[in-house]
Amino acid sequence: MSFRRAFRLACGFAGGSAVLVCAAVAADTHGFFGERSRFRQTPVVVNAAQPSAWPSVSGWDTNWDKRDPSSMVNGKRKESAGDNGSPDVENNKPKATRHIFLIRHSQYNLSGNGDKERVLTPLGREQAEFTGQRLASMGLEYDVLIHSSMTRATETANIISKYLPGVELISCDLLREGAPIEPVPPITNWKPEAVQYHEDGARIEAAFRRYIHRADAKQKEDSYEIVVCHANVIRYFVCRALQFPPEGWLRLGLNNGSITWVTIRPSGRVSLRALGDSGFMPPDKLTRT
Repeated sequence: MSFRRAFRLACGFAGGSAVLVCAAVAADTHGFFGERSRFRQTPVVVNAAQPSAWPSVSGWDTNWDKRDPSSMVNGKRKESAGDNGSPDVENNKPKATRHIFLIRHSQYNLSGNGDKERVLTPLGREQAEFTGQRLASMGLEYDVLIHSSMTRATETANIISKYLPGVELISCDLLREGAPIEPVPPITNWKPEAVQYHEDGARIEAAFRRYIHRADAKQKEDSYEIVVCHANVIRYFVCRALQFPPEGWLRLGLNNGSITWVTIRPSGRVSLRALGDSGFMPPDKLTRT
């Protein structure tokens, strides 16, 4: 199955967070890039939006993405492999590094009636041009450009793609904006209902599991992936990847069109190489709304 079709299967579902969660996490076992030509779906039930336990103060959870080679048998998780023998750890060791560029969409029309009318402002289109130029100037060979299916993210991705010829665009419903988890400390001017955290949180956690993990053992070369989405999604991803308390996501600020660069080594070690970088834009072009 083609790489493009694989992503459409994983990301093209709409309507109902339960369906989206199952679609994303079912593919989680097989990795994001892997062989880049194969994709298998296995029904998986997601019981909670968050992991059952967070790392203790004593150290880092090396198996945070459930892809530590010691927990795998023949490329599958032990619990699903049906094999009580020792795994071939060496064969299951990842060899490649994943570089993920999380781009916040550009400024958009806040007064629009619904998502379709919340298009980029003229300034927002300028911001996306700057972001596209910046990504192109880095001289990297990007593998894919995935974007939220919301209008402002789609428009931002389309403008960026002009500067990255040959890089395929893929739309994903999982990456839509939402309320990932109730923030601590709380704020008074934004109080979603509990049901929104329940639904959005499950979807955004599923997006995290889909896109943020170490490379599959079959991936031979380092990858460079662009994900255009939203501030809440990016801030939550960063907290989860660094194993910080995810409830602190709202304490991070991101400018429109900014670049957050996450690197995941074969060992599972995560580095945050840039958070909300927008220094490539003139000061009078910077916004956060």
